[in-house]
Amino acid sequence: ISGYSLVIQARDSGIPPLSSSVTVNVDISDVNDNSPVFTPANYTAVIQENKPVGTSILQLVVSDKDSFHNGPPFTFTILTGNEEEEFSLDPHGVLRSAVIFKHMVATEYVLCVQAKDSGKPQQVSHTYIQVRVIEESIHKPTAIPLEIFIVTMEDDFPGGVIGKIHATDQDVYDVLTYTLKSEQKSLFKVNNHDGKIIALGGLDNGKYVLNVSVSDGRFQVPIDVVVHVEQLLQEMLQNTVTIRFDSVSPEDFVGLHMHGFRRTLRNAVLSQKQDSLHIISIQPVAGSNQLDMLFAVQMHNGGFYKPAYLIQKLANARRHLENVIRISAVLEKNCSGLDCQEQHCEQSLSIDSHSLMTYSTARISFVCPRFYRNVRCMC
Repeated sequence: ISGYSLVIQARDSGIPPLSSSVTVNVDISDVNDNSPVFTPANYTAVIQENKPVGTSILQLVVSDKDSFHNGPPFTFTILTGNEEEEFSLDPHGVLRSAVIFKHMVATEYVLCVQAKDSGKPQQVSHTYIQVRVIEESIHKPTAIPLEIFIVTMEDDFPGGVIGKIHATDQDVYDVLTYTLKSEQKSLFKVNNHDGKIIALGGLDNGKYVLNVSVSDGRFQVPIDVVVHVEQLLQEMLQNTVTIRFDSVSPEDFVGLHMHGFRRTLRNAVLSQKQDSLHIISIQPVAGSNQLDMLFAVQMHNGGFYKPAYLIQKLANARRHLENVIRISAVLEKNCSGLDCQEQHCEQSLSIDSHSLMTYSTARISFVCPRFYRNVRCMC
């Protein structure tokens, strides 16, 4: 407890007794009685041979229970094990290489490091760091090509994470980094450490081929990343049909079924080759394990087929569609829960273009806006 605030009253013995009060603040000053604490108490680290001078090996983590003026900043010193000055330790506690290590020269170093706090008198503590020198990478990273589909409402794409590159390396201690060619950074970014791909706002309709590479520090491997951006028209929402699936997650649908189902659906509902199938959104049904997929079909002349026509087409081809994935229901209008005479209802869809859902797998990612279905009785 760093302080107390006391209210003290003095009361005399007169009749009537009179009194007054005063507030007394008591501050407890800190004494530097705690040593710095390393977490963990001792460290183990590795560095590959032939890494350049200045390579980061380890970040020391130190805390102190004393108040801030008796704790950090800490002063770090390598006491033993660095007689040949192979290592350096910066003021932030980062251990770096000061030479180019060779596995044939030495395979292990043990350093004793001291941390000293800023109090008076100063308190110190020690830790031991075991550093192993391992052979340099012999395996190239491997990465899975990624295809990303983005559906956005006209010119209103807000940006965000649209997918993640999945890469591995057979060298156990390799740390992978991801880079994107500089001329594409005005539209996209790639997180250097985890491979997440971020699209900036205002993407135009079309296809983008990203120049991404993954490196283990020795080998650099290119990755095929293709981004398809499709902008929805308001007219599509008035001519949508919903296909509902049972017991499938959005990620499983995107990763396992979407390509095959899209192909089968095209064959089922397209009247002419020039017609276009548009998958508008995929969204779990609240409170269930069901999944809704919205789609519309555009004629080659620009108009859209009516939902009743598409539903009839789906009814005729349902057996073929269910060879890919089982369909729970086909919905044009959803009057569930409404007491409408003869089920007369009007349904409208609204799209929240600023609330994007990203369903990402290793090979394919689907980004679409959240939709809301509004239904009212027309009795």
